[in-house]
Amino acid sequence: MDVSITFSFFLIFSGAAIFASLALATRQPLIIAYIALGAFIGPYGLSLVTDTKLLADIGHIGIIFLLFLLGLDMQPQALWATLRKSTVVALFSSAIFLAMGFGVAYAFGYATTDALVVGAAMMFSSTIIGIKLLPTTVLHHRHIGELMIGLLLIQDLLAIIVLMVLFSAAAGDGGESMGQTLAISLLGLPVLGGLALLCVRYVLLPLIARFDRFHEYIFLLALGWCLGMAEAAKALGLSEEIGAFIAGITIATSPISQYIAVNLKPLRDFFLILFFFSVGARFDLAMLQTVWIPALVLAVLVLGLKPVVYRFLLQGVSEKRVLAWDLGFRLGQASEFSLLIAYVSVGAALISVQASLLIQATTIITLLASSYIVVLNYPTPIAISDRLRRD
Repeated sequence: MDVSITFSFFLIFSGAAIFASLALATRQPLIIAYIALGAFIGPYGLSLVTDTKLLADIGHIGIIFLLFLLGLDMQPQALWATLRKSTVVALFSSAIFLAMGFGVAYAFGYATTDALVVGAAMMFSSTIIGIKLLPTTVLHHRHIGELMIGLLLIQDLLAIIVLMVLFSAAAGDGGESMGQTLAISLLGLPVLGGLALLCVRYVLLPLIARFDRFHEYIFLLALGWCLGMAEAAKALGLSEEIGAFIAGITIATSPISQYIAVNLKPLRDFFLILFFFSVGARFDLAMLQTVWIPALVLAVLVLGLKPVVYRFLLQGVSEKRVLAWDLGFRLGQASEFSLLIAYVSVGAALISVQASLLIQATTIITLLASSYIVVLNYPTPIAISDRLRRD
């Protein structure tokens, strides 16, 4: 039965309040509550909310706002210095995780193409888990925050390349066409950054300086700038997340940036709740029995291997051991990009339904388990222990 978007929102946010109350009472991470709610009232549960595609698209805006807010608090010079280190770690770790995912899927009898896509999906760590569970003061004012952003941005670029390859394969494009598209996208990054700097200097900052006493106007200007840059990035073959991050970092030096960040946080959280709900709602629990063994094996390898790989690679580029372990565990899961790869690949008939379910199951298991590991052992804004709770 089709229901209105208003009634869907009522069910989601009322249910989220109930599940969140239960999670807090039992000292569980709130992210778990949102995913569990999606599984409970989504199309594969009670079927009270069925249009998960729309909700997933809406929820994706939360990720865009998250990256925009990150950019608002990052200093461009520090980020650029960190990116040089992050690139080496991201490339080597991605190759290791690709081989790991391919090996597990192939060992369980999946076709070569299925195994390659599964391996590609395992290369990335969750931007939401990594950033949302890192205290704000640590994220924006310490080296670990800069390093995490650098790693996640490089992974974002790699994810774009993977998605472009999948789209080209689905459309039947040749290698030459795919190469041209990839080159255009990579050239689009400096072009987008340059245009953003010009717009900020000659348009945004003069407008902010003239009308900064009108708070509603500043709020609308920030929304328009964030979403406009996200669309511009998409038009250049990049991701909306990269566009939003560039939008934030280009106005980070403005004195109004902190006011924008404070006012956008509730809006970001609204959309992120929808995103996590859609993650739970889009997974067919009845099909789990067909992939639970390989999914469990792969999830255990992801949770166990990723922290170790990050630890040794980060120490190899002269990072301290404590920081390397901390960052490794915070990034020790699959990503929301993994889910997107699963949806795109099965929708284009590039992989089997079982391979898509394997990626989804592994991703959800690692998101849940990693949340517990971080919340119980490291400082986070939602830590169960008062000793570890940091805003």
